Amino acid sequence: MNKYIFITIFLSVFALLNLYIVKRYINKLDLNDTIKYYLKVFLFINYLGIMGYAYARYNPDVPNWFYLFTAFPIGIVFLFFCTAIIYDITRVSVDKSPLSFKRRDFFKKSLDISSLVLATGLSAKAMDEARDVQIEKVDINIKKLKKPYSIVQLSDIHIGGIINAEFIKTMVKRVNTLKPDLVVITGDLVDINIKDAMSALVELKNLKSKYGTFFVVGNHEYFHGLDEIIDTVKSLDITVLENENYYIGDYKEGFNLAGVYDVMGYRVEHHRPDLNKALRNTDLDSPTILLAHQPKYIEEVKDGVDLILSGHTHGGQLYPFKYLVKLQQPYVRGLHKHNKNLQIYINKGTGFWGPPMRLGATSEITFITIS
Repeated sequence: MNKYIFITIFLSVFALLNLYIVKRYINKLDLNDTIKYYLKVFLFINYLGIMGYAYARYNPDVPNWFYLFTAFPIGIVFLFFCTAIIYDITRVSVDKSPLSFKRRDFFKKSLDISSLVLATGLSAKAMDEARDVQIEKVDINIKKLKKPYSIVQLSDIHIGGIINAEFIKTMVKRVNTLKPDLVVITGDLVDINIKDAMSALVELKNLKSKYGTFFVVGNHEYFHGLDEIIDTVKSLDITVLENENYYIGDYKEGFNLAGVYDVMGYRVEHHRPDLNKALRNTDLDSPTILLAHQPKYIEEVKDGVDLILSGHTHGGQLYPFKYLVKLQQPYVRGLHKHNKNLQIYINKGTGFWGPPMRLGATSEITFITIS
């Protein structure tokens, strides 16, 4: 998408969200005009921050503190918008209730105070929660597997802005302490121009595992020069699975590791996922694990795959957003048994996109033991 079109749509959406918050929330609060005025000023300044974020996304030379400062307003508006919707529905319900005027007035004032406390508290908690990258340990039983293997899954790192070389360096150290048999990265690794991502990307060369590191592209790679990203990742001694497979372990005692391009390829009409090609010449006596960035790719998998490792959803990132993600993806996070032969695990994301905020969906490094 052309950056100017994206910025126009992006800023228009957030302008509408702010308008709703003012009209249906702030103007309805039972507070004096001075407090309402300052709340509106806060929203205006917050919107300037969102404009700054739109600028920062396409100007990677801006300092990290500026990117951080302008990213927070996105999450703040989203959480205030969700609070405003709940407030609006509750306020209308109280107004139409058969309660006495005195009781309605009491509930209204209580609602006003509690909603402001809620929006502020959730924003603070979301900022704090984003700092915590947890190691999620998952045990998955797979038929036909002769011996156990350990896999570290990373996903949705979104290198750019706050996700810089220092972040990747710390992440790599944590992964190496787990001593996995292999590391897989399930897409959305890079979210800026590849040249500006190099200082962070080179840190991935320090990942250590018995069988190496494997990567499949996500939808965001299509926005930033897909071929150049693939070539660069390969230069870091990382195997990129482009509708192909690789055998892990000793023959007949290991498993097939396959990977496909992202479904974004259908939209842009190049680098399309091709499952038949990805599974070509796999060992039928061994189980197959498929790396596919978006969980909805599971709809194309009929047989020949035992486990899919995906990302993309960020686990919802900010809790209310989880329900919007669910409209597009069959699964949002964690391990699911899709049918009697196929399981899927969705990583909540090792980094984040947009605001450095998470609510009810901490970032994760997944340590998977298959047996």
